Amino acid sequence: MRSGFFLTAFLWSVVVLPFSVHGEGMERGEGSGEQEGQVSRQGEELGEGEVRREIMKTIFSGSETMHFSVSWTGGIKIGDLSLDLGSKGDDDFAIHARVTDYGLFRLVYPVDDEFTTSVRGTTKLPYRYEVHQREGRRETRRLTLYDQAGLRVKYRKNEMEEELFPIAGPVHNEFSSFYATRIMELVPGESFMVPTFADRKRNEVPVLVKGKEDIDTVFGRVRTVVVLPRMKFKGLYDKTGDTVIWLTDDECRVPVRINSKILIGSLTAELTDYVNPACERY
Repeated sequence: MRSGFFLTAFLWSVVVLPFSVHGEGMERGEGSGEQEGQVSRQGEELGEGEVRREIMKTIFSGSETMHFSVSWTGGIKIGDLSLDLGSKGDDDFAIHARVTDYGLFRLVYPVDDEFTTSVRGTTKLPYRYEVHQREGRRETRRLTLYDQAGLRVKYRKNEMEEELFPIAGPVHNEFSSFYATRIMELVPGESFMVPTFADRKRNEVPVLVKGKEDIDTVFGRVRTVVVLPRMKFKGLYDKTGDTVIWLTDDECRVPVRINSKILIGSLTAELTDYVNPACERY
């Protein structure tokens, strides 16, 4: 089984799939089961949650860098994931993700994928999403533009014809959803909804706050709040269980561990490095 599959599966199942399905599913419309432009009702009884302004101020302070070591079942390291959040000025931010394979895997099937999401406004909604995937000998570029006011999304893969999708309300994308979850009021036992563009439409993705747990991390033993995004559409890769995210239970809400079960074993991202001048705790 090639490392490229595991790394791509990791990014989608651990960071991306909890909130959205993009990429190849966009062209094929896989797993939607509904007509284009309709709204998924999976989270219709949930509100969008309450933003903790002091936490948003810390996370979106202008510079945050995270690095994760990615391992497959049994602790086999297969790659690295970096997430960088930087200010572009005037309440405009860029979320940059990069995933690469590790060690000998790189010689067999080199992977170097980059994902850049531009967000702005008080709710940090996306307006531009660029993907540059370099896997083996294949190179793919994708561009998604979000017109939040006009309620439409434009998508293009490589030099293919641009596609236009109507949406029923403002939406996040895969990566802005991840950051939106971090800044919400997280009350054990309660859930909230994150509206996310996936499968050609707006999906209301429920996120359950499971509880709190003390775990060993790069910072030592810390108290975390455990959240479970509940994805009810199929997506690009089959999963056998929920994705679980451990966030530090403080004003920094650092994701110290992410785990997701897939068809073959499970994938885990462990935080190995974190830098944010506004987070004095770490």
